[in-house]
Amino acid sequence: MGPHVASEIRFALIGCGRITGNHLDVLSTLPRAAIGAVCDLLPERASAYGERFGVPWYTDYHAMLTSEQIDVVCILTPSGMHALHTLDILERYDTHLIIEKPPALQIADLGRVAAAASAAGRKLFPVYQNRYNKAVQKVHAEIQGGALGRPLLGAVRVRWCRPQRYYDQSVWRGTWELDGGCATNQGIHYVDLLLHLMGDVEVVYARMATQLVEVDVEDMLVASLQFRNGALGSIEITTAVRPDDFEAEISVLGDRGSAVISGLAANQLVMFTPDSSQCAASSEDIPNAYGLGHRPFLSDVVADLLDGVPHPISWAEGERAVRLLSAMYRSAEDGAPVRLDDQPASAALGRYDASLYERYLIPPPDATRE
Repeated sequence: MGPHVASEIRFALIGCGRITGNHLDVLSTLPRAAIGAVCDLLPERASAYGERFGVPWYTDYHAMLTSEQIDVVCILTPSGMHALHTLDILERYDTHLIIEKPPALQIADLGRVAAAASAAGRKLFPVYQNRYNKAVQKVHAEIQGGALGRPLLGAVRVRWCRPQRYYDQSVWRGTWELDGGCATNQGIHYVDLLLHLMGDVEVVYARMATQLVEVDVEDMLVASLQFRNGALGSIEITTAVRPDDFEAEISVLGDRGSAVISGLAANQLVMFTPDSSQCAASSEDIPNAYGLGHRPFLSDVVADLLDGVPHPISWAEGERAVRLLSAMYRSAEDGAPVRLDDQPASAALGRYDASLYERYLIPPPDATRE
């Protein structure tokens, strides 16, 4: 049946990295939500957030989840650990889960997680907060209503900066096993938005390169797309811009009109040919590349669990971007176009490395007894 909830949802967060503050800032002021605890392998990181928000902190999530009453666990750990942590918690604890992007690296794990959640009667909430951007919601509604007509072309362009010092922060960054490159780590939100606006991709042909940093993964990827609806598309994602981030843009061209969403993180509607006067009302200023979408996203989690209002971003929706990313990598690896119906899996993304995984997967107490 899942966890019992009454008038308040208690959240616990596993992983106290860059994104954690966004979640905690929202949860600390969100009606009918409470922060139950935080956890990180590094005590200085866990304690910093615990003391800032006045909540218990842990370095072992098993200890946290057996000591605290928790309704929802937020998985904010290294990307390649998302599926393993989710599966472990689904097996052992009576909680729902929020999973930051990407929900998994290996496409085989998508089905494993969905099956485990279904068997346990738990809910999964993949985080794609940029779907809540005013510009995105405006363009999506207008496409659904037919204002742009038949889609002809969809394009993504992400031009951000991640220097060597970014990758040097943690051992998992810049690895195929636990991170993926600019497309998986930085570009996934915009890949998701392109699919959200344009529909599913049928064929993809991609190329990638590593230009300005010493890591295993790419800092530059380009891809050409053919959508199922007959439209064409392109994706350009790089973290090789210097010296700073400067844009994340999505454009949609139809036979009746066009729309362009730009800004630091797809937060500005800069072109809407059916009525350009609507651009200002559908744009917003944001404090950083994370945007403002975590608040409505988490509010919808609370509404789902307390009011029975289905969250608008299902697990199946969350899978789409991962499947396309894997197909892009596979195309670049093979040097040939690939069809999405073949469910192509990248040979590199999410590959297993015990020495890396063991750094982040905490054995439960019963696994360490003699």
